[in-house]
Amino acid sequence: MDTASIIQGYAHGYFLMADDRGQLGWYTSRKRALIPLDQRFHYPKSLRPLINQERFSVSINRDFQAVCSGCADRETTWISSDLMNVYLKLNQAGWAYSFETWYDGQLAGGILGIVIRGAFIGESMFYQVPNASKVAMVKLVEHLRNRNFLLFDAQLQNPHLARFGAYLVNDKEYNTLLQKALARHCVFS
Repeated sequence: MDTASIIQGYAHGYFLMADDRGQLGWYTSRKRALIPLDQRFHYPKSLRPLINQERFSVSINRDFQAVCSGCADRETTWISSDLMNVYLKLNQAGWAYSFETWYDGQLAGGILGIVIRGAFIGESMFYQVPNASKVAMVKLVEHLRNRNFLLFDAQLQNPHLARFGAYLVNDKEYNTLLQKALARHCVFS
């Protein structure tokens, strides 16, 4: 798959995943999970001291490959070696980014996503240090707000994302928001 075709797929509301055999395919969802970039975004009160004490530092693309590996390193994963290569190619072309948290100079967690104009399409997240991915989420939302992004697509809802105010929209609402986001010119880093 060439980079232009991949970005076109994402720009039309699809996302890539590997199946149980590791075969890549395009997927969509009738209900899409979004992370709010407005006042609906919230996070557990227990995170406030960690954020205020600045125990974690954040960076963008400091170790993209390690974030990809961290996201793929789980018992059941949709990130095959082929998909990892797609992410690396997209990163080299300026479309994929890692938003990382560091603790005592070590990678603690991060979020992997694809950026198309005013849309951040979250692919996966991981942590090695407790709360590292949660801090990454809070800091990423701040980052996207500061850069006037319209859409933070988390693709599929889960209880962890719901704790941050993630909500579901139907595919028609999602495509309307996506087109509005694609009309914005935002710079991620």
